[in-house]
Amino acid sequence: MSHAHPELRTPPPLAPGGLRVIALGGLGEIGRNMTVFEHAGKLLVVDCGVLFPEEHQPGIDVILPDFTSIRDRLDDVVAIVLTHGHEDHIGGVPYLLRERRDIPLVGSKLTLAFLDAKLKEHKIKPVTREVSEGDELSFGPFDCEFLAVNHSIPDALAVAIRTAAGLVLHTGDFKMDQFPLDNRITDLRGFARLGEEGVDLFLTDSTNAEVPGFTLSEGDLVPAIETAFRKAPRRVIVSSFASHVHRIQQVLDAAHAHGRKVAFVGRSMVRNMGIARDLGYLNVPKGLVVDMKVLEKLPANQVCLICTGSQGEPMAALSRMANRDHVIRITEGDTVLLASSLIPGNENAIYRVINELTRWGANVVHKGNAKVHVSGHASAGELVYCYNIVRPRNVMPVHGEWRHLRANGDLAIRTGVHPKGVVIAEDGVAVDLVDGRVSITGKVPAGNVYVDGMTVGGATEASLKDRRTLAEEGVITVVAIVDADTGRLVEPPDFLARGFVHDDATFKDVVPLIEQALARAAEEGVGSAIQLEQLISRAVGNWAHRAHRRSPMIIPVVVDA
Repeated sequence: MSHAHPELRTPPPLAPGGLRVIALGGLGEIGRNMTVFEHAGKLLVVDCGVLFPEEHQPGIDVILPDFTSIRDRLDDVVAIVLTHGHEDHIGGVPYLLRERRDIPLVGSKLTLAFLDAKLKEHKIKPVTREVSEGDELSFGPFDCEFLAVNHSIPDALAVAIRTAAGLVLHTGDFKMDQFPLDNRITDLRGFARLGEEGVDLFLTDSTNAEVPGFTLSEGDLVPAIETAFRKAPRRVIVSSFASHVHRIQQVLDAAHAHGRKVAFVGRSMVRNMGIARDLGYLNVPKGLVVDMKVLEKLPANQVCLICTGSQGEPMAALSRMANRDHVIRITEGDTVLLASSLIPGNENAIYRVINELTRWGANVVHKGNAKVHVSGHASAGELVYCYNIVRPRNVMPVHGEWRHLRANGDLAIRTGVHPKGVVIAEDGVAVDLVDGRVSITGKVPAGNVYVDGMTVGGATEASLKDRRTLAEEGVITVVAIVDADTGRLVEPPDFLARGFVHDDATFKDVVPLIEQALARAAEEGVGSAIQLEQLISRAVGNWAHRAHRRSPMIIPVVVDA
């Protein structure tokens, strides 16, 4: 297996007739998937998603891929192909279109509809090309063929890209559910046909590569969902991702069977389910879904609410119900069904919500105590099947953290792919396919780009470090009035502290230290306010560390008297 090395430089120009593949996101993380294919002077982008922030990134809304490496080549981008409608694959599109509005967006009906709703919020009118499985379309030197794949959202596609450099097959996110709710199975016949033609590079979803066996079928959840509805004495409140149409279909069916009316709660849930219903992906029995106002008047055992917030996000409906800050008040005997996975890193937030809901008397049914969730990604057994069917020459695992990519690469080798043909890349690493062989040729910038409220890229690693310091260590502001002639304090400095634990006497020890620092500065003829501020900052910082084992942020203000 060839691995990317940290000391890689900018890749050289692409060899004539070669194909370059650079993932700008999605490798080493689950999210912000974006892959750029370069051939014959043109670029094809597959997916452009966002990553959701973790606890050590306070105040960040979402994280985007870094567009730096393609920014001066936006005119060479022939299309953005979208494999499916999840946020980690379409969430970054509005930000890329801000830089060039007329890049054609290519995707299936549901994917484009979800994206359109998102672009309206950004006031962008896109150029779109709707495709479905079996379609073949060319964008510049890239001939694309689309294949059906099964995933946790309807209408997902894999894409085969034919160029003079060879045939690439990108699975997108997929699994091989043999009994999918919409009867649209992953097109293994198509995979096999491409395998016969000869796949030169296979990009495969690595999310569940460490999980042995096969991912359960979505239909296997019916008994658990059914049981939850049958046993619920009062209301049923279901929380799910706002895009999981198949899961919500099963909930609607169960509610209908048990004589309950349903209301959707949460902006994204209402919007997405409206779109899915209008396009025929969600089958809603007549009169089943009603407005919240109607639902409130019904007896509790005829009520079902479907809301977002299965990940414990602070603003989502479920967290607000748990915190008693929502119109819907959880009461004794309510059943709460968490029909979703735990995104790694969110476990604490979710368990906190489960505990609070239980405290208000709810019976919480979740993945940990009932079969109410199956993954949307292929497990090791399915991946191995695909390798054996496709028999690719080269493999590039995508969509996963290091451990997932590595596990996926190992599976490929076990099925007979030459270890030199398995390339484990990181975001920004250039993988070139020339004469049927892959090699790593360099690295382009691919850092995190933070979206913070309305600003994109304004927050940096340094400012996040400041935020963490403010959150964990507090802040001390020191206001010193200094005599411009003598460089001495005119009066004792004022200290304002926030989040730094202190009492009235805390700062008396630090005053002599500040005086010493200023006296030294006066002897050496150092007198500018900025230099004095640095000296004061250092004196207070050293003292805080020594006396309190704390490293607060220090904001010195020097006023000339």
